[in-house]
Amino acid sequence: MTEKMQYQRWLDFPLEDPALKEELLSIKDKDEEIFDRFYQELAFGTAGLRGVLGAGTNRMNIYTVRKATQGMADYLNEKYPHSSIAISYDSRINSRLFAEETARVMAANGITAYLYDQLMPTPALSFAVRDLKCQAGVMITASHNPAKYNGYKAYGPDGCQMTDEAAGAVLEKIGRLDIFDGVKVADFGQALAQGKIRYIEQEVIDRYLDAVESQSIRKGICVGSGMKVVYTPLNGAGNMCVRAILDRIGIQDVVPVKEQEMPDGNFPTCPYPNPEIREALQKGLDLCETEKPDLLLATDPDCDRVGIAVPHDGSYLLLTGNEVGVLLTDYIASSRIELGTMPKNPIVVKTIVTTSMIDRLAETYGFEVVNILTGFKYIGEQILLLEEKGEQDRYIFGFEESYGYLSGGYVRDKDAVDASMLICEMAAYYKKQGKTLVDVLSGLYEKYGMHLNTQASFTCEGASGMERMREIMEDLRKNAPDEICGKKVLWMSDYQASVKRSAAGRQPIHLPRSNVVEYGLEGDNVIVVRPSGTEPKIKVYFMVKGRSRTEAEALESQLRARMTQRMGF
Repeated sequence: MTEKMQYQRWLDFPLEDPALKEELLSIKDKDEEIFDRFYQELAFGTAGLRGVLGAGTNRMNIYTVRKATQGMADYLNEKYPHSSIAISYDSRINSRLFAEETARVMAANGITAYLYDQLMPTPALSFAVRDLKCQAGVMITASHNPAKYNGYKAYGPDGCQMTDEAAGAVLEKIGRLDIFDGVKVADFGQALAQGKIRYIEQEVIDRYLDAVESQSIRKGICVGSGMKVVYTPLNGAGNMCVRAILDRIGIQDVVPVKEQEMPDGNFPTCPYPNPEIREALQKGLDLCETEKPDLLLATDPDCDRVGIAVPHDGSYLLLTGNEVGVLLTDYIASSRIELGTMPKNPIVVKTIVTTSMIDRLAETYGFEVVNILTGFKYIGEQILLLEEKGEQDRYIFGFEESYGYLSGGYVRDKDAVDASMLICEMAAYYKKQGKTLVDVLSGLYEKYGMHLNTQASFTCEGASGMERMREIMEDLRKNAPDEICGKKVLWMSDYQASVKRSAAGRQPIHLPRSNVVEYGLEGDNVIVVRPSGTEPKIKVYFMVKGRSRTEAEALESQLRARMTQRMGF
């Protein structure tokens, strides 16, 4: 069926949402707009669905959500004689609607749907899957994307995002379905009355917060510390859980950023509600100038990532995800050794695009570093592998450069509630020693050398953007440079071909295949390029070392300019 035929079918169908019909009518003579909405279906993968809200097969709407859910239901019913699913949602536009539609389809297919009755963080969904012994989970969120996006994260029975194998099986089921006629939908009220849809009780939330609190390293350190925190949930799902955990550990002086405190899927004061971006934290930074807190915390809309700013030279300095990860790793490892709580053969898990400074910390503290592909599901997978061997206690921390952290196996996704608690605890510990987090970080750079980690993102929207990303990755793969900015390329890793090439020959890469290219340069410098799995962007990571920050920044600037030119942006 052509895009035009698909468009006409949707236009003729008695759509339940009048806004979708209005949107379709508004593009009646706009071929490019029609094409973009119907040239493909939203791809279902290990991250589920993610896309722009609107009408069409390439948009997030009740029909694409229902179809994906019917595919998941068919998969679950084939795999399990009796199954249940946990469902949660954040503050985004239509998030609760999509969560309820997911529950309706599951209920119609004989699968018990446990639904949070209030917006909750992504890690609380991961927790509920395991706590309620469900066979799957769905979190309605587009994480830190702009307001026009929403998404549908799919989880397996281990509370981790769905594996490649399971996602492939669901995708195969989805492919057999007609978007309108192939989906079963129950009446929500009737399913609720019959117990086919059940609201998740407060006890589950309490158990989640208990599990987070149990991850405290130095229990009671915040009590009487005088810690003052400015906090912004960026109009998302973090407010209740983050405030609750801070209160539990003894931090009562929490000042919310009023403009961003309440849920609002339009994100009026932060068009890009991403704690990696300074503009998203600007309201919080402005408040810091008057409140003078010890710390600014900012969690993204689904509260699985956290960004921070700390006092420095009379103002507030934003720390990167890598810097916070290094600080937390150092704090956790040193504290557990001091307190006698470090397990035998401890493990820290990080992604291949996360700072190699962790390797230097490993030499000091004696933990093993496990490198995995980008995506927190792979960290969750490592926890599961340890659990299967009865060695889950070996896992002491996992993080990725994009502001995601987790210190325990009680969930299998990054957890900004846990990270917020640990960051505050760490800051209170050093405050009692008269140090700021900047002081501690500077000491680590002095000890281990300057490790500068930055990222460049290039937007490639629409069908043409997808093709452009494919061409760029193919070129970088087939035409690897001999040198970049005078630095010899010593090796190139192609994670799609699972091979590392160097003067010494070819070595296999023992990780799942992924569309990633990595160049290793002289001086232990690394450049990694990958398309985003959740946004229409191609990302370039620069891991640069120098004798000083000035030297490292100069080299990073040169490498960034050269790669930008090479990729045609």
